[in-house]
Amino acid sequence: MSEPLRIVVIAPDLIVNDQQDTHALEQAERSRSLRIGLLENGFNLVASLPADVYLTERLAQLAPDMIIVDAESEARDALEHVVMATRDARRPIVMFTNDPDTSNARAAVAAGVSAYIVAGLQPERIRPILDVALARFQQEQALRKELENTRSELQELSTELKDRKVIDRAKALLMERQNLSENDAYTRLRKAAMDKNLKLVEVAQRMLDVADLLG
Repeated sequence: MSEPLRIVVIAPDLIVNDQQDTHALEQAERSRSLRIGLLENGFNLVASLPADVYLTERLAQLAPDMIIVDAESEARDALEHVVMATRDARRPIVMFTNDPDTSNARAAVAAGVSAYIVAGLQPERIRPILDVALARFQQEQALRKELENTRSELQELSTELKDRKVIDRAKALLMERQNLSENDAYTRLRKAAMDKNLKLVEVAQRMLDVADLLG
């Protein structure tokens, strides 16, 4: 049986000092409902943290499998803190909010949020939402890795082609000035590289540099 997801919730403090502040009370109740729903669905609620300057260090220490941001429309700073805190160690981010503004949803997804859920705190919705968010994140990570591998392969190919051109130019120079065949010119370059414990392309580039200097 797999271990339950380790989740960190980013949310305001549940303690409301002003009992007349209905907005703060509603937000606190939302946060309680979310945490209860996570526990009822079998998730491992590691911690509830504020979105402050220490978030990066705390997330690095806790190493959660997923981050949930419980925020209102005026708390976009919380999302910015989370995105910055996970920039070097990407994790799936799910944002629960009561804000129906689609522009905020687009901005959140563009910033790296795996799921942006409006008014979705019903306990029975939490597990499928998090499952889909995790699957989407894993797919994005796989695509990101594939893209990185492709870029690396293209870079290696580009470097290889550049090196080949340098070696070919050096061979042509030897063939012209030493009256050598292509095979003999390559053999001489290879021997020089072995004798000097250098790469073939390094010997070829040095030869071309000297030729350019002497004219």
